Amino acid sequence: MKVLDTQRLRLREFSFDDDIFILELLNEPGFLRFIGDKGVRTVSDARDYLEKGPMESYRRNGFGLYAVCARSMESMAPVGMCGLVKREGLSDPDIGFAFLARHWGNGYAVESAAAVLEHGTRALQLPRIVAIASPDNMGSIRVLEKIGLTFSRLMCLTEHSHPVKLFERADAQLSA
Repeated sequence: MKVLDTQRLRLREFSFDDDIFILELLNEPGFLRFIGDKGVRTVSDARDYLEKGPMESYRRNGFGLYAVCARSMESMAPVGMCGLVKREGLSDPDIGFAFLARHWGNGYAVESAAAVLEHGTRALQLPRIVAIASPDNMGSIRVLEKIGLTFSRLMCLTEHSHPVKLFERADAQLSA
C-alpha cells in the first residue's frame, strides 16, 4: 500500500514480496556496521523480519519502516527503506533509514527522510519525532542535519548498548 510520494520516490508498506530485498539490505556491510546484525540469513528469516518488524509496527503503531522505490525505475523495486520506528529506549518515534550501497549518493535518504518527517508531523500528528545515529556514521548524521534535526546528546538505548547520538528539531529542544 502506497504511503506517500515525493518528486522521485514512492514510499509504500512492505509486503512479503520484498523478502529478497530485505535479505540483501540487512546483510550489506554498511547496515551491519551502523545498524547491526539482525540475524537475517535466509529468505525465511527475511519474511520473519518483515512480519515481526515493519508489518507488526503498521498494525500496532499506524506507522513503520517503508519500502523506498525510485519512481524512475520501471520495476519500482525498493532501493532502500525509510520510516518511523517506535523502539525501546526512546519515548518518541524516530526516523530510520537504510539504502543499498549502489544507491547511495542519489539524495534518496534526504528526500525520503524529509517526507517521513513531514508525514509524521502533519498526517500522523505526532508531537515529537527524533532520530538516532552511531557517532561515527557521518553519512546518516549529514542526512539528519539536512532535514532540520540537530544533535541533542549522547545516550544509550539500553543499559549495555553502545552510545548513539540523539537528534531532534531545534524547536523541540527549546520546549524540552
